[in-house]
Amino acid sequence: MSLALQVILMSDVAEDRATHPLKKRGSMSSLSSHEFRRKDIHGRTKDSMSTVSYMDEPSQRDDVSRLTVQMENTYQLGPTKHFPVVTVNHILKDVLTNYLQEEAYEPELCRQMAKTISEVIKARVKDFILPRYKLIVIIHIGQLSSQSIFIGSRCLWDPKTDTVSSYVFRNSSLFAVANVYAVYFE
Repeated sequence: MSLALQVILMSDVAEDRATHPLKKRGSMSSLSSHEFRRKDIHGRTKDSMSTVSYMDEPSQRDDVSRLTVQMENTYQLGPTKHFPVVTVNHILKDVLTNYLQEEAYEPELCRQMAKTISEVIKARVKDFILPRYKLIVIIHIGQLSSQSIFIGSRCLWDPKTDTVSSYVFRNSSLFAVANVYAVYFE
């Protein structure tokens, strides 16, 4: 193998090694994206242009590393600050009143309103930034027409750390029940 061919092959290997970490980050041009001339094995001049527009597909190994959360042991068995039930009750009352005060019951509209209201409540409660509390927001909206309804829920519960906040709203044509469950994650 001639010395010129070895140099060309070695430079290609070095270039591949240098661009591999960059390829994983997204679309990019290779390090040799400019035009250059080099001689092939037979001594002829060869024009070449090299451009790379490529992104590696994420492997399963990358997905697993992104999903795993590394936390160190704190040996903390309970929350440093308890969930503010009274404040969350005020948030529930405020959001339900603002969104539903003038609304009439329409099934499609109420389905979308339940999703919107739950997201708004979750965002406002998350503003308290209580570490290790997992929030579950459930909204029920129904037509008010002389019927009764029982809503129940079950879960494993630690009464020392876990809590629930609830509010019932009524207007002339609909009712809404909002529950926010705060479960402490040890």
